[in-house]
Amino acid sequence: MSRLKKEALSVAHARAPRIAVAIMAAGKGTRLKSKHPKVLHEVGGKPLLTHVIKAATQVVPAQAVYAIIGHEADRVRQAVADTGVNFVLQEPQCGTGHALLVSREALDHYDHVIVLSGDAPLITPQTIQRLCDFHLAKKAAMTLLAAELENPTGYGRVVRGKPASDEVKDIVEEKAANSAQRKIREINSGFYVFDTKSLFGNIDKLRTDNPHREFYLTDMADVLTKARRKVVAFKTTDPSEILGSNTRAEMAELDTRVRMAKCHQLMAEGVTIFYPQTCVIDSDVEVGVDTTIEPFVQILGKTRIGSDCRIRSYSVVSDSEIGDGVLVRPGSIVDGARVGKSAVIGPCSHLRPGSEIGEGAHVGNFVETKKVRMGKGSKANHLTYLGDAEIGEDVNVGAGTITCNYDGSHKHRTVIEDGAFIGSDATLVAPVRVGRGAYVGAGSCITDDVPAESLAVGRARQTIKEGWARGKRQERAAGKTK
Repeated sequence: MSRLKKEALSVAHARAPRIAVAIMAAGKGTRLKSKHPKVLHEVGGKPLLTHVIKAATQVVPAQAVYAIIGHEADRVRQAVADTGVNFVLQEPQCGTGHALLVSREALDHYDHVIVLSGDAPLITPQTIQRLCDFHLAKKAAMTLLAAELENPTGYGRVVRGKPASDEVKDIVEEKAANSAQRKIREINSGFYVFDTKSLFGNIDKLRTDNPHREFYLTDMADVLTKARRKVVAFKTTDPSEILGSNTRAEMAELDTRVRMAKCHQLMAEGVTIFYPQTCVIDSDVEVGVDTTIEPFVQILGKTRIGSDCRIRSYSVVSDSEIGDGVLVRPGSIVDGARVGKSAVIGPCSHLRPGSEIGEGAHVGNFVETKKVRMGKGSKANHLTYLGDAEIGEDVNVGAGTITCNYDGSHKHRTVIEDGAFIGSDATLVAPVRVGRGAYVGAGSCITDDVPAESLAVGRARQTIKEGWARGKRQERAAGKTK
């Protein structure tokens, strides 16, 4: 490599420091009183940790993000494996300072490390970036993210060297604070940026002389100050984004914030939401312009809804794809299904996973579908079960029809070709095929294939006994008089 190229690489390296993100995700969450890992509890339809990872990976590449895991480590790793981040195992869990101690080998080759809390899902990539930029501009050894709260009770207070100074003199936990320090409303969020050499050159000075006998990362402020390294604070303009979730009540509050923010985002993008405080809409949901969402609707998972749709009250749509101009009538459940444009669903329909409803099709009152492909313009409007079926275009499925797809051991498929007409209360025993344009008479049990353009009737011939009912009533009356 030439000298000029080496100098160019050196300049580029100086301009672009290597930055990693470490996310604290090892805790048990004792106050949640849960057997599940704290960071896997959900707000906005996603695990707490997933929100933090999403914010972090908008600041640095996924391969520069390290989730420090401990309690139920395998479950946490599996839950977020698709994000592409790295993992560091903290075993046993001996505090936040210990978490970075065990991460030394993974993080040592970076110039700076941003430390985030895995249970604080409201943090934004913009704030993370501003915190990092502030740290670099101040050439600090440690930069903490501070926030000013109306009620700082329970948080460590940030004691600045001077009132208007960026430099931090100390971080005082509430239990150790004197009366003057308790009046301080600026608190430490638990988010930091460290100069890696300063961090790992001094982290061994942390001590466990505290009630829990743990290494606390907040103590690095005192350690670095005594080592004559610069410690500064950057104050966020939005204190809510540093909120953690130590209790179920706090988690519920965070969930409300996340979901309301999602509603406001969708409304800003052209979606009408009536009474948004009654709707449950997950973070990853996508909705097209001019769609209307009525009160008490739930839209969950990775659902995508097109434009000019109407989702009426008490419907639940999860992990589904709904085309443009679709009407979902009240009380319908759409789960893992695809619905073509201009289709009508409900009221009280149940589309189970694998259902594909074609353009302009109707699935109506108390109709259940499972692994069904229904063609363009077909209708099943009343009291019907369609499972493991291929239904063509312009098919009419009468009320009370059932595809008998399960024989006790295996599932079998029913095929109904284009233009067929299935009369009410028909029972189609799979495997069976109804040909193009064929008719199935009402009340029929169909066990054999029906040829195209034919009529199939599978029912007993009607028998009439004149006067039978009158005689039966007379017989009963005579029996009562004895």
